[in-house]
Formats: sequence, C-alpha cells, structure tokens
Amino acid sequence: MSHLELTYTGVLLAVLANQLCLPVPSVVVLMAAGALSAHGRMSALILVPLSVLPCLGADGLWFWFGRRWGLQALRVLCRFTSDPRGHAENAHRKFRRFGMPLLCVAKFLPGLDGLIPPLAGAEGVPLAAFLVLDAVGSILWSAAYVALGYVFSNQLDLAIKWVNHFGTALGIVIGLPIVLYAGWRGVVLAGMIRKLRVRRISPVVLYKKLKSNSKVAVLDLLEFDEETDPHAPAAVPGAFRVDPARLRESPQIFVPEDVQIVLYCSSERDIVSARVAIALQRIGIDNVWVLEGGLRAWREKGLPVSQSPEAPEAVAERVGVRLPAL
Repeated sequence: MSHLELTYTGVLLAVLANQLCLPVPSVVVLMAAGALSAHGRMSALILVPLSVLPCLGADGLWFWFGRRWGLQALRVLCRFTSDPRGHAENAHRKFRRFGMPLLCVAKFLPGLDGLIPPLAGAEGVPLAAFLVLDAVGSILWSAAYVALGYVFSNQLDLAIKWVNHFGTALGIVIGLPIVLYAGWRGVVLAGMIRKLRVRRISPVVLYKKLKSNSKVAVLDLLEFDEETDPHAPAAVPGAFRVDPARLRESPQIFVPEDVQIVLYCSSERDIVSARVAIALQRIGIDNVWVLEGGLRAWREKGLPVSQSPEAPEAVAERVGVRLPAL
C-alpha cells in the first residue's frame, strides 16, 4: 500500500500555502514534524528556519501589496473573510494600539495573521523593520508548534501511523478540494489585483503637459480625502474639484477620447484617486491617470500651486470635459 511520508519540502510547501491564505493546516503539519523530530526522523533545527523562509516570502508579498495599493489591498483580502468589515476594523484597532510589535504575535491571532502584513505596508512601516519583526514572529510561531509536536510526540504517534497507513487516500480527499479552492481563490484575487492597477503620472510629467497646453483635465479630490492637510495649498493649477461619489453615480459624464483625466488627492498612497480611477474605468472612461504621490509629491517637487480650483465651466470650455458639479 502507498504511504505518505512527511518531508522537509512538504513542510515548506504547507507553510507557504497557509501564509498565502490557502486552507492548508500548516499548524498540524508543524506539530507532526515536531513529533517526528522527537523520534529522530526529522530535525527541529532544520524545521524552524525552514518554516520561517516561506513566512517571510508570503508576508513580504502581502507587505508589497499594501505598500503598492494602500488600504485597498487590505480590503481585497478582507473580502475572503466571513466578516470583511469586522476583520478590517479589528486589524486597524489592534495595529493602532500595539503598533509594529504586533508583527511578533500576529500569527497566533486568527483573523489577523494575514491582514497585518499588508496593513503594515499601507501604514508606511519601514521594510527593514518589517522584515526583522516578521522574522521574530515567524520564528516564535514555527518553534511553538514544532515544540508542541515534540513534547506530545507519544500522543501523536497514533495519528501519524494512521496518516501513514491511509496516506494516499487522505491526500486525495484533502488535496483535491484544496487545489480547487486555491484555483478559484487565485482567479478571484488576480481579478481584484487587476482592478487595483491604475496608470500613474509623475508630477513633473503632468506639469510639462499642463505647460504645453495638452488636453488634460485635472480633477481635485482633496475635499473628499480623509488625509487632507488643512494647511495645504488648495489645488494644482488648472484643476477643478469634483465629488467622487457623483462621478460614480452620474450619467452626465462626457470625456473626449483625446483628453487625459488626471486625479489627485493628498495621500501619498493615492487611495482615493485609485478608487475613483477604477470607478471611471467601469463606466467606460479609460484614459484615466493618477498623480503619483498626490498633492504632497507635487509640492515636494517645488511645482506651482493655485489657491483655488478652477471653475468646471472653464475646464469644459478648454478641453470639452463635462462632469457633474458639486
């Protein structure tokens, strides 16, 4: 009869799959590996660092998503949970209370382990600090479950023998649903990530386009951005202010095909702008760009600012864009 032998590669893959938010019981695998190490069939000194590597790899990927797409990446992950709003609020609340040290224990907290890395990226945690604290948390997590398996190895013997005896059948029964689920989840996640991809334009390039009188309509979203600095200058020259909610709902939108729409807010991560860009793309307006770094980056480049937005009527006359007024 075929047997299923737990290997170092199997441990690594199980931990990696779990950290990528796939329904793989990596904790059980680590405990089984710890039990095997108690009998000399595996080494705990290899198991722990071997488990840390996939943790850092997967968490680094989620961290990059958070750094690249801000809190929108966190919302994507929350959609896979039973209570998206509750999980997101809990992650924010815990991160505000404990800060970066939360990374050291997040893997022991169900519902938070997959959300803290992208949240850390979105909140601007330095990469070096993230990797150090995440490594500490990964070592504690993997060592804890390997140690549990080691200590209770005698109690786990029966389960290990049963798994070895029915290994092939068990692998099919558990593995097939996991593969199907992982495939479906990957398709959904890829679709969501594609929606997060919006074209960006640097402040310098936008300034050159405005100076050359190119057909560009700049939309100011500052009034609707929660991160707006009240002392910031009012607008990029030539921009006009528009309510993003009305953009999503109004049928009275017309943008000529040769006109570029550029959105900006105050946030460095362009969260509000990216959300509006996606909404515009959904209603068929594809020539949409987001100003990299928002108004803050524009000011840091020393580019001129205006004390008040331009009137929508003036923009409509200049480039032919008709958008709903405030």
